[in-house]
Amino acid sequence: MTFSAFLFQALNGLSTASGLFFIAVGLSLIFGVTRIINIAHGSLYMLGTYIAYSFATKIGGVFGFWGGIVATALIVGVMGAVIEIVLLRRIYRAPELFQLLATFALVLVFNDMALWIWGPEDLLGPRAPGLRGSIEVLGRRLPEYALFLALIGPVVLLILHFALARTRFGRLIRAATQDREMVGALGVNQAILFTSVFALGAALAGLGGALQVAREPANLATDLVAIGDAFVVVVVGGMGSITGAYLAAVIIAEVKALCIGIGVVDFGFMTVNFSKLTLVAEFLVMAAVLIARPYGLMGKPQGVVRSIAEPEEPIRPATPMLKTLAVIVLTLLMCLPLLAQSSPYLMILGIDVLIAVIFATSLHFIMGPGGMHSFGHAAYFGLGAYGAALLVKWLAWPMGFAIAAAPLIALAGALLFGWFAVRLSGVYLAMLTLAFAQIVWAAVFQWEGFTGGSNGVIGVWPPPPFDKAWVYFIVTLVLAAAAVLLLRRFLFAPFGYAMRAGRDSPLRAEAIGVDVKRVHWLAFAIAGGICGVAGGLFAFAKGSISPETISVGRSIDGLVMVLLGGIQTLTGPLVGASLYAVLQDTVMRQTEYWRALLGIIILVLVLAFPQGIVGATARLFGKRRAS
Repeated sequence: MTFSAFLFQALNGLSTASGLFFIAVGLSLIFGVTRIINIAHGSLYMLGTYIAYSFATKIGGVFGFWGGIVATALIVGVMGAVIEIVLLRRIYRAPELFQLLATFALVLVFNDMALWIWGPEDLLGPRAPGLRGSIEVLGRRLPEYALFLALIGPVVLLILHFALARTRFGRLIRAATQDREMVGALGVNQAILFTSVFALGAALAGLGGALQVAREPANLATDLVAIGDAFVVVVVGGMGSITGAYLAAVIIAEVKALCIGIGVVDFGFMTVNFSKLTLVAEFLVMAAVLIARPYGLMGKPQGVVRSIAEPEEPIRPATPMLKTLAVIVLTLLMCLPLLAQSSPYLMILGIDVLIAVIFATSLHFIMGPGGMHSFGHAAYFGLGAYGAALLVKWLAWPMGFAIAAAPLIALAGALLFGWFAVRLSGVYLAMLTLAFAQIVWAAVFQWEGFTGGSNGVIGVWPPPPFDKAWVYFIVTLVLAAAAVLLLRRFLFAPFGYAMRAGRDSPLRAEAIGVDVKRVHWLAFAIAGGICGVAGGLFAFAKGSISPETISVGRSIDGLVMVLLGGIQTLTGPLVGASLYAVLQDTVMRQTEYWRALLGIIILVLVLAFPQGIVGATARLFGKRRAS
């Protein structure tokens, strides 16, 4: 790659940086003021592209294109205000992660809404009127529209910087970012402030999506890709830093442009296609930045954050009634194979539910008692699945040894990643775990000679007698029960109390001799190892695996399971995983728009049970006993 070609790619990368900046800065503003991790922000970006496409193609001409972009930003801004007023305002007193669950439900609804209105095909808008030509730069032709995008990012940055520094609204945003409760105590109407900020952030996302209509096609996969990119940019730049968001967007866009320019490189033992690394380049950058600077390039330690959620009750051992119920449920599950002949699919669904239970319980172990929010737990699920499958494929290991090795492989990965992750907290920790998961995904996707690449590993079926669904169900049930009981044993041992002490008051825990980081590191490793059991069982249950096993979607599914059941109870992930797995299976077979239906069900459950299903049920029975 010549120097002039490198400079050309760098200049072209600035146009990509503007799109990243628009979505990231809106997300940063929303999180800074409301403390909401808005997963639906990527959906607003996606809708911006679709709506702008409709304006550009239905109306046409200069007004249809440029007027459509302005109108799209306003429409998406209004949508953001409606989301905040109708939904999020009702659950501000719920734990912050339940707000994440609500916004994830919106992702499902918006995705199917776009499918219903615009269809499944990718839609590329017309070229921008007035900017349809190209100019010669360094001996190459650069589209005028790309140059326009490269310039509009800094312009919007300057406007936002001026607004935040010189206007009353900007000062209120900066004050709320530091201490929103104090702003409320001074007489500022928090409801209006929250709605205004959410609308502004949504409008910026819609503007960013609309500006891409002449450059990239609108498609249904944009939402999760966009929100992943936005989180990376916000975290790399530093939470609350507008300038940091733009700087991070430029760095990530340039790294991606450089990867495209390098192309394919043969290292001897493996060939790396750097063009494909654009899928994970931002996560590599984020991991490196967070390890070196835990608060991002231009971020600072967060100011005063007082949660308005109700205080969390301590975890208590199971009551005799709950233990009796557990024995009854386990007995019924052991008898379930008797129905295998009349309903063979019931065994397959039962295996899926039990694997989901192991996955969710291991994630809850670090999220609830440990207080470590992981957005990349699928990494250890994938390490266990690929570890077991590859041991069978390359070394011809028996299934039993492969499943036994799966948690050890996942444990090794969790020990490595956890050593870095536990040194961070909050959203920074969550995003670093996501980065590590994406790195594992990229390694699996790239190493085609060993992992099968995008094709994955096929033909990993259990040998007789485990090839019978009811036998494999019993094996899965035994391992799931053992995993749950082992995690409960850890929680009510001195180690578990030390882990919770480090979560609730790190300074006091350190003062009495608890090595908080070491305890949390071991907890992270234990959770990863148990998750590897689920991955190993999954590989033989499905007979094949692919990089999708480590996808962001699987990590989000785990979060939904934990939050749906209730993060404050040990029974929560069991109920949440079972309900979500059954709901997903049932709804998928009912309609083409199953995502929207599932999202609506999740929204209803979130509004009805803001503490999770088990948490709300426990509180209801507690109030009845008190009365």
